[in-house]
Amino acid sequence: MSQHDRRTVLKAAGALAAVTLTGCSNTQGTDVGRPPPTPFRVATLAPNWNSLARSLKGRLYLPASAGYAAAHQLFNPRWDTVQPAAVVKAAGGADVQNSIRFARANKLSLVPKSGGHSYVGASTISRGMMIDIGALSGMSYANGVLTVGAGARLYDVHAFLNRYGRSLPTGTCPTVGIAGLALGGGMGIHTRTFGLTCDRILSMGVITADGASHNVSPTVDPDLFWALRGSGGGNLGVVTSFRLATIPGTNIGFFRLTWPEAQATAVVRGWQTFVRSAPTTSWGNLHIDANSNGTLSIHVLGISTTGNATAAAAQLEAYVGLRASVRSITVKTHMQAVTYLGGGTTSPRTGFLAGSDVLKGPLDAATITALLGVVKAAARAKTPASAILDPLGGQAARQPAGGASWPWRTAMAVVQWYSGTPLHPTSAQLRPAQLFITNGHRAVAKYSAGGYVNYVEAGRSVSTYYGASLARLETVKKKYDPTNFFHTAYTLA
Repeated sequence: MSQHDRRTVLKAAGALAAVTLTGCSNTQGTDVGRPPPTPFRVATLAPNWNSLARSLKGRLYLPASAGYAAAHQLFNPRWDTVQPAAVVKAAGGADVQNSIRFARANKLSLVPKSGGHSYVGASTISRGMMIDIGALSGMSYANGVLTVGAGARLYDVHAFLNRYGRSLPTGTCPTVGIAGLALGGGMGIHTRTFGLTCDRILSMGVITADGASHNVSPTVDPDLFWALRGSGGGNLGVVTSFRLATIPGTNIGFFRLTWPEAQATAVVRGWQTFVRSAPTTSWGNLHIDANSNGTLSIHVLGISTTGNATAAAAQLEAYVGLRASVRSITVKTHMQAVTYLGGGTTSPRTGFLAGSDVLKGPLDAATITALLGVVKAAARAKTPASAILDPLGGQAARQPAGGASWPWRTAMAVVQWYSGTPLHPTSAQLRPAQLFITNGHRAVAKYSAGGYVNYVEAGRSVSTYYGASLARLETVKKKYDPTNFFHTAYTLA
């Protein structure tokens, strides 16, 4: 969801539960008022934190340290109560290596944090170690290739590339870290034209569970390279840098089309035809939003990479069979588009609950009715909620050179179930949001191939995120992490 459109959901949530109005971005567990339990290994003796601190160029934060409270925060304030035993703010790859070795020696679990936007708070861990790679954010550009530290944030990446008239296919939230996005796939407005973020990766610097440094590519550790392109962060190592093939940072044509609720079924049906039939230069995601007055808001936010969105908008309307009641068509420069989609240049911390389903193909009439009914029920219950359908196809359907573990090449779309919540919700406040997400899964179950690993949910089988890539991923996991050092409730076993 773009930040521009996410405000629709969060604004409704603000009226009901005082959440922040702009933000970024899952759960099926029963005890939704508490963070899901995270496995950790207990040290038999107290770790010698002074020894670790002396080995670092960066900083070590312990619970008694000044700055610890801010150091362990994630994007979603729901996870503020999770207390790591320590937070390492790494200054470079050597700090990552030393932290991994220290954690292994002291039988502590370790999780990496880049942007900290994980839906389930997977970048923090109770009584384990968080390693924050946000300071690894340097960038350079030459001959169409961006070299970037794994802690760089998306707005900064786009602003840097804009100097050279270049861009990358990424998501929209300005504070999302490049690592988490790229390792899990990375969808956005350029998905159909240029593929996923992970498809643009040429090589990666990664520290594996034994503390060894690798520079993986299609010719060096090719199995690890394949696995890291789409399996999500925290499974196989800590990635410290990327080299990515860039795309032109050209003007983009935008269209936004809105229809009344009475035409919702026709819009969903027409949008599905658009996704399958439109040229790869066209993209548009479908928003079905619950209004606090019990009604639905239906619109498509779309683009054309040709710079002219008029034809794309007309094509969508033709497939719907109805002219939109509200139409907006504009042209934006690269950075104007980045700012528009991101809701600005940064994003405040935001409370939410969310999940996903990967849709194998067009929904039949009964499933469309069920999908609309789930959002309608949320609207009547005054639950701030949205179903956002992001299209796939085009270049995203093709395997990149060197291959990628992202498993959904033949899928039609990804639906994101999203509900705004208070910043520090109680169980009672989370329950309506969870009900919406659970009902959403049930509504589209017939057409769901699984979930998108960047939208991971608590209580959902990890295997549902990997499809046909699972068996090979498990083999790579055993090769590079034979003792399962990188292990939480959300990682490959």
